[in-house]
Order: sequence, then structure tokens, then C-alpha cells
Amino acid sequence: PVATLEERCGASRASVQRRLKALRDDGTISREVILVDRATSDTPMTFIVPVEVERERQGRLNTFRDRAIKDPNVQQCYCVSGESDFVVIVGAADMADYERFTERFFLNDENIRRFRTSVAVTVDKFETALPF
Repeated sequence: PVATLEERCGASRASVQRRLKALRDDGTISREVILVDRATSDTPMTFIVPVEVERERQGRLNTFRDRAIKDPNVQQCYCVSGESDFVVIVGAADMADYERFTERFFLNDENIRRFRTSVAVTVDKFETALPF
């Protein structure tokens, strides 16, 4: 709340509101969201999936990125260095739902060389806040 920011910063409400507007306008604050407890959602299971692509051409990488961005099961997508090309975080209702996702998303894409799946058993920390 603005009142909390006023107190923490020792600034007036108007000053805090101007600063928030500036941070939104310049893209520093890209979105404001509500975090829902995944256990109570329609997709309580989390899967961490490193993905290797067959051909690392820019067009193919962009095609994968676009598919990941548009897919409702993909919660996060990272292009990474190392053994994998991407890591995707996938939400699913259950194992059968995840299996349908893999068939649709990975197995029908001839540019996917390999993917591995780890299932999150517990969530010991999930943080989206950045030090500010």
C-alpha cells in the first residue's frame, strides 16, 4: 500500500505516487500481480523442464520462445547456457495433464532434441520480489 511506502521512505503520499508512476512509465515496474497459492489452483503441480533443441538457429529458437510464451501451461521460460538451451517451468493439474502437455508441446516438435522432467515435490521458497 502507498501508506506503507510513505512510512518506509519517509516521503509524502504525492511524492510516492509520482515515483510509482515514473517507475511504471519507464518499465521498471512492468506489472503488478496477485500471487495465488498454487496448491489451491487448477494447476497445483510444478515441473522443471530443461530442453535441448535440435538446431540452434535464431528462427528456430524464436519459434520455441513464441510457443512457450503463448502456452498457458508454461509459467516461465528461460534461455540458458550450459547443457540445455531452455528451461521451462510448467504447471499442470496432475501427471495425466502434464503428459498431454508433453505430447502437444514437445513430442510434436521436430526441433526438440531432448527434454527432461523434474517434479517439484515441495516448494521451500518461491519469491518474486527483488531487493529495492
